[in-house]
Amino acid sequence: MTRRNALITTAAGTSALAAQTTKAPSFLELRYYYMRNSRTNQTQRTSEFLAGTYVPAIKRAGAGPVGIFNATIAAESPFALVATSYPSLAAMQTALEKLAADAVYQKAHKAWNSGVEMPYVRMESTLLRCFGAMPTVDPGTPGPSPRTFELRTYESDNEATLQKKIRMFEDAEIDIFRKCGMHPVFFAEAIVGPKLPCLTYMLAYDSLPGRDKAWSTFGSHPDWLKLRATPGLSDPEIVSNISNAILKPGSGSEIR
Repeated sequence: MTRRNALITTAAGTSALAAQTTKAPSFLELRYYYMRNSRTNQTQRTSEFLAGTYVPAIKRAGAGPVGIFNATIAAESPFALVATSYPSLAAMQTALEKLAADAVYQKAHKAWNSGVEMPYVRMESTLLRCFGAMPTVDPGTPGPSPRTFELRTYESDNEATLQKKIRMFEDAEIDIFRKCGMHPVFFAEAIVGPKLPCLTYMLAYDSLPGRDKAWSTFGSHPDWLKLRATPGLSDPEIVSNISNAILKPGSGSEIR
């Protein structure tokens, strides 16, 4: 490679990195369908609708990637969790309008909601905005077997302490996760939904034992020990509650 070509390559790489870091944050809807074990098999009915109807339709409308998850270890299970990402709020509005005008989807949606018993007990939705340091959902590269996923929500006492925790993730903690073998799928701040102010993020692991090993490595990593010891950044100072769920990808999920 000549010096001129090397400079061109370097400049192109720098420009690509700048474009990536200045990309507008995506928006993400997390929608829970809470179900119960019943003779009408809510779980199967809902899973079939999401995989066979919702995912293809919302993809036609311009959204994605879309993740569908079921509980492995989680409170309030059984449930189906649908994570749908949109490049902007305007894109979300356009996608919802297209969904409303999609005759194939609307016919299947009506059939899904027909019957003596509803296909779910209750639905709950949260709207999030991705962090600037990780502005889009990263589905990763799935291997031969589905990965294990962990969804974590950090609540804060107020918006100021939440922003401190967000900066902590952006400045160092996400990078430490990667060093410890964790794959970040998304990091986002909730803007509409329960438990505000809060943030939610998702990590992927090769397996459940791999998850346990990764967290053990993280807990003793020198970069994390230094970060957590920084005045003003300890959990008691900026985090009021942490909840998590271990998930597995469902049928039709683009994130696996």
